[in-house]
Amino acid sequence: MSKKHLRPLKTPVYRDSGFRLEDAGTTARAFSSELQQEPVPSHYIYSRYRNPTVVAVEDQLMRLESSAWALLTQSGMAAIDTALGIFHQSADTGNWLFFSEIYGGTNTYIDEVLIRRRGIRAERLCPEHGSYGAGIVRKAMKKFRPRVVFLETVSNPMLMVNDIPLIISIAKEFRAAVLVDNTFATPYLFRPLDHGADLVIHSATKYLSGHGSLTAGVLCGNNPAFAQQAVAYRKVVGHMLSPDDASRLGEQLKTFRIRMEKHCTNASLLAEFLEAHPMVERTIYPGLSSHPDHGLAERLFKGKGFGGMISFELSGKSPDNKRKICNRLIKNLSEHIPLIPSLGDADSTLLPVEPVWGDKYPYPGLIRLSVGIEPVNDLLDLFREALESL
Repeated sequence: MSKKHLRPLKTPVYRDSGFRLEDAGTTARAFSSELQQEPVPSHYIYSRYRNPTVVAVEDQLMRLESSAWALLTQSGMAAIDTALGIFHQSADTGNWLFFSEIYGGTNTYIDEVLIRRRGIRAERLCPEHGSYGAGIVRKAMKKFRPRVVFLETVSNPMLMVNDIPLIISIAKEFRAAVLVDNTFATPYLFRPLDHGADLVIHSATKYLSGHGSLTAGVLCGNNPAFAQQAVAYRKVVGHMLSPDDASRLGEQLKTFRIRMEKHCTNASLLAEFLEAHPMVERTIYPGLSSHPDHGLAERLFKGKGFGGMISFELSGKSPDNKRKICNRLIKNLSEHIPLIPSLGDADSTLLPVEPVWGDKYPYPGLIRLSVGIEPVNDLLDLFREALESL
């Protein structure tokens, strides 16, 4: 059968490290196009530069984010590095402003890479009274006059919801570029680009993949100049995602919306159960009326749900008592809900907060729960039995 009659339903996996070029003229045109860093090349040359399987999945993500371009990387941290690499210049004298309530790996990257190795003047903005209001954001913008502002839509692990449209509008008054890590909210709930963000970042390892079977990252945007710089940076540092992982991500994206709907529904019902249980001191979930950002979350997410993450703190007479109860609950649940330091999986997973972030969140009975897409009655029964056995 000739190639023109082959019409595969799935995107082929191109594992080629290099691609055929017809002649010297084609080679010249291909490398000339590559020098322009076009988001989709006229000719493929080398898989570290661009790969057709990866580009096909980037097209899927563009549609999901409603963005002009998307670039896949090996991990969420690689996506953050690529995004911030756009703005780093030799002898950079400008300030960069990072909200303090962000992923621990990003905070480590700020200290170990941006500050210690690259000499970036990175400032951190801490919340006041548990939130980033207009006053505190405007005050920081006036003080630091940053070139770059970086924040998350929903913070990890305390699930603070940020008023992204408001923060973007303030940052734009000061001509700052705004980068938003949207991993917890996902484009199912909220799309920061629709509100003027310059770049949106995801750890695709989490909800976009949703099966705990690969690591990947993606950054999306609308500015073509940022796309060119991101492509160039990804190429030279080698952050390109493998075609095999891209292919699997592309298949998993097909169920993304269905999965997110179930994550949100399950988490909402489980949060209500935990909040009412006498063994639980507090339950942190944006879908609960007790959450300080509940009204904001309703406005931003427009009734689609409140995400699949819950943090809850167990009751106890002392910190040591809470630690013992926390360990017993984890053991009681371990056969069905394992302790895994990741999230966004189809299977529910949990992580005690104090052993990981105890210097910042010294709460011995606090557990971060990533709610999966299992039958919700099964989840409720598991937690009911596990809590009662305490």
